[in-house]
Amino acid sequence: MAEQLSGLADDRALLGRTSTAERVSDILRSRIAEGYFPPGTRLSEDSIGGALGVSRNTLRESFRLLTHERLLVHELNRGVFVRVLSVEDVEDIYRTRALVECAVVRGLGEPPYGLEALTGAVEKGRASAREGDWKAVGTANIHFHRELVALAGSDRTDELMRSVFAELRLAFHLVDDPRRLHEPYLARNQQIFEALRAGEKDEAENLLSVYLGDSLERVVEAYRRRVGADSAP
Repeated sequence: MAEQLSGLADDRALLGRTSTAERVSDILRSRIAEGYFPPGTRLSEDSIGGALGVSRNTLRESFRLLTHERLLVHELNRGVFVRVLSVEDVEDIYRTRALVECAVVRGLGEPPYGLEALTGAVEKGRASAREGDWKAVGTANIHFHRELVALAGSDRTDELMRSVFAELRLAFHLVDDPRRLHEPYLARNQQIFEALRAGEKDEAENLLSVYLGDSLERVVEAYRRRVGADSAP
């Protein structure tokens, strides 16, 4: 927890003089999406409020907002925890991803497309893989798909998927072999990028659809294996 709180203290400057529960929520959501707070982590009001320099009331309101987004859960007489997803949650996340991400690619206009952010995400994933940092590879993968959604140029779609991708990170945390999960998608992200760069959005949509189906199977398989092991006597 000390490392996570140190990172939050670094985010304190983002609040400025107009600190609000929404801004605190943005910071905590980003930290969850980056993997700083694993599923099941209890969030201390005193520690997090002190790190960010915000009042207890402001922090409680931000917790309420993130609970509404299904990222946190309040347990009576125990506190607020980062949510642990069920298999059904994971399946619903991927169902939403398929609906939105494929629709974004299908709805792209005429090429060329602004792919600079996608390039950066692909390169970051490769660099993290060379360093053997598979958690960072997972983060780069999420960034790739977040930037893919951003090609729609829709603030509403970006906001919707921001929470979905944060939930996806919660699912990734329960995978016991992150390299096995993430490594195959480095090349597949590159393939999607290359199709878009060539202006072949139909091919990119097809690659993306297959990608999401395969990724769902891998995550659910790993998730069930992990949950089964944790529940074994």
